[in-house]
Amino acid sequence: MKTKILMIALLAGAVSFTSCDDDDNVNEERFDRAELYATSTSNGNVTVYDFSESNDVTTTSLTTTSTNNEGIAYNPDQNELYVASRSNNTLSAFVGIEDLLTGGVTAITGATSNVDFSSPRALAYQGNSIVVADNANNTFFVYTRTASGLQLRNTFDINFPVWGIEFVGNDLYAVVDVSSDLAIFNNFLNNTTDGSLAATKRITIEGIVRTHGIAYDAQDDLLIMTDIGEASGAGSDTDGGFHLISNAVSKIGAVADGGTLAVAGNQIRVAGSATLMGNPIDVTYDTNTDTVFIAEIANGGGRILGYSNASAGGNLTPTVNNTLAGASSVDFYQED
Repeated sequence: MKTKILMIALLAGAVSFTSCDDDDNVNEERFDRAELYATSTSNGNVTVYDFSESNDVTTTSLTTTSTNNEGIAYNPDQNELYVASRSNNTLSAFVGIEDLLTGGVTAITGATSNVDFSSPRALAYQGNSIVVADNANNTFFVYTRTASGLQLRNTFDINFPVWGIEFVGNDLYAVVDVSSDLAIFNNFLNNTTDGSLAATKRITIEGIVRTHGIAYDAQDDLLIMTDIGEASGAGSDTDGGFHLISNAVSKIGAVADGGTLAVAGNQIRVAGSATLMGNPIDVTYDTNTDTVFIAEIANGGGRILGYSNASAGGNLTPTVNNTLAGASSVDFYQED
């Protein structure tokens, strides 16, 4: 596949550092880097919230050539930011992120794929492999990041509606849209033949109405899945939530194919009117402060929400609440 190198020009004034006007308090000692990356379906900006100084949270707006993004991940080993564009239907790998955020440069260089997608929703990476979930035809696109660009390695047809994806070790966990199910593809990257690909196992997560977002923290062995409730209609902007599953690998491994992971003794649910969640379509996690960050696309027209006492469960009031129109995906990175 042909690839091309793309220069993302950050025009004068496009990168701005300002204190957040909304409630963005994470009451913990912070670190050298503590960054939340967020995309929007309303514009092509990548918004970066810097929590490294808890008393002076700042935002940076990175402008790309896209006008609608969904799917984001920061790779600290390569200092690259992977972003899926819904307007351009491409995957980009933006480089030099740390230098950019510290003000060392005014433009960054990146690589972009060919026009491969129809409706990208989420992405995940492992090593130099990046997977994008496209829900137009329910397809996983697998790319290899090379020195010269992004090479499409495989396309897999999936027999269920796809949305959020996450690597858990060598396995790919995928939410099953329009359901409360979770699908697991064991040793996902070992698959190298294009065409239909069946999940190794599919289970139901009790208590969820309709899932979209998924995140996994290996340090705590914690899996988080969001619940958007009803997709539309009265109350659809207030009926969202998320579930936390501790000791996730063993709990999910103990559920047989077609079985159900019960709430009791296995899960903690956060939901209710105080949470401001209606359609939480993506999620990420800060293990050091036990903070769950949510991209909420419905309530208030779009919000970036954070819950620093997430493991308490229940009808929690967010400790982070920033308006972001069309908030669509999030990823958190921290460095001591």
